[in-house]
Amino acid sequence: MIGVHQLTKRFDAGNHPILAVDQISFDVRESEVYGLLGPNGAGKTTTLRMVLGLLAPTSGYAEINGIRTDRSDGELRRCIGLVSASANLYQWLTPRETLLYFADLYGISPEYARDAVTRLSEQFGLMDFLDRRCSVLSTGQKQRVQLARALIHDPPVMLLDEPTRGLDVIGTQGIFEFIGHLRTLGKAVIVCTHRLDEAERLCDRFGLLHQGKMVIEGTLDELKTKTSQTGLMEMFLHLAEIPAIVNTPHNPLES
Repeated sequence: MIGVHQLTKRFDAGNHPILAVDQISFDVRESEVYGLLGPNGAGKTTTLRMVLGLLAPTSGYAEINGIRTDRSDGELRRCIGLVSASANLYQWLTPRETLLYFADLYGISPEYARDAVTRLSEQFGLMDFLDRRCSVLSTGQKQRVQLARALIHDPPVMLLDEPTRGLDVIGTQGIFEFIGHLRTLGKAVIVCTHRLDEAERLCDRFGLLHQGKMVIEGTLDELKTKTSQTGLMEMFLHLAEIPAIVNTPHNPLES
């Protein structure tokens, strides 16, 4: 469903160009949740933007459901749903209007869109506030609208960029349940996060990025065998040759 082939992105910064993503390759199958992991600045979001077709790669390419991102227009975006911590809702629209608006952007027929709004509203518990303006909704209610919005066009691929950032325990649990729902629907899912503890609970396979490079890839058991480490945090610190900080609860990947 998702294939990333030697994807590279170099930004021009005068005499010191920045190599943000360096020949990354991986694939994601149906009903699989792939964790693209690493600290801030590792190249996760840049990689997602290239997969989305929003950022042209310097070299390499990504392929979504058989469509190359460097040879497509609107057809590619109809195959992808995006959930991002940085995405917002139009405050003066209602959830119903929001879902219908995005359905129209994706070229969905009005009849199918109305049925999809009803189905998703029932799935995500939107019925009680479906016709209130988004400006008066709680954080949790807005989150549910955003999750429904990502599925309004029933894409085969879902990308989640730091989906739990800024959420409390209840909101985070909502994301966990949403990802489990995507798996049962047969979606191919990429989760970009620096929260390695959450990734262990969510993902089937992992790709650990460091300074734009894919350091290691595999299932949790495979990574344990390759690194002789017990958890993703220990694996990453070992592979990146970062000394562990003793007797502190602070996570150095969150700074």
